[in-house]
Amino acid sequence: MPVLEKIAFFQNRRDEVPNQLLARELNDARDHAGIQEIAGNLWNKNHNVRSDCLKVLYEIGYLTPDLIAQFVGDFLKLLKDRNNRMVWGGMIALATIAAEKPGEIWEHIDDVIQVTEHGTLISMVWGVKTIAGVAAASPQYRARLLPILFNQLKTCIPRDLPLHAESVRGAVDAPNRAEYLSILEARLPEVKPSQSARIKKIIRGFNKP
Repeated sequence: MPVLEKIAFFQNRRDEVPNQLLARELNDARDHAGIQEIAGNLWNKNHNVRSDCLKVLYEIGYLTPDLIAQFVGDFLKLLKDRNNRMVWGGMIALATIAAEKPGEIWEHIDDVIQVTEHGTLISMVWGVKTIAGVAAASPQYRARLLPILFNQLKTCIPRDLPLHAESVRGAVDAPNRAEYLSILEARLPEVKPSQSARIKKIIRGFNKP
């Protein structure tokens, strides 16, 4: 069976299981030709096909980012798509490969920031991950991006603080450590006990000798 026919749309399925199974199959086989076929259909005329193919790709990205890193240009282009599903799916894909392609994403970082700050909740969550992944790559990137990430930590709703704190952690270097920890400590009274435990775990990790 051709690879494309295995996506949910061609299986007459409304759930994501066929896409997840196909992602696992392509990943385990390191099927570059099959992955290329799926990526080529990100621009299919049928929206459902596009959506399923994007799902397959970022599911692969969760497992083995370098298998989809070459499609960074496609994912960046999707940030300007008219369909929100493609925008936030593109952002998820970018987040999975940010460590692989920080330079390429940096060239379009304004688009990433725009979608993160003004897009859907999913776009925001994965946008923070994408920005943090790029920031971790160099001091130049951190100088521009850590203030944006720290502002997210200061202003996000309490429920989202642990997730964002975990996403940003990898981008924090020695010169920015104190500010990062100060933001987290200041917001501890706002969060629930389970959320506080996650944040305190991060703080303990930084304070280990």
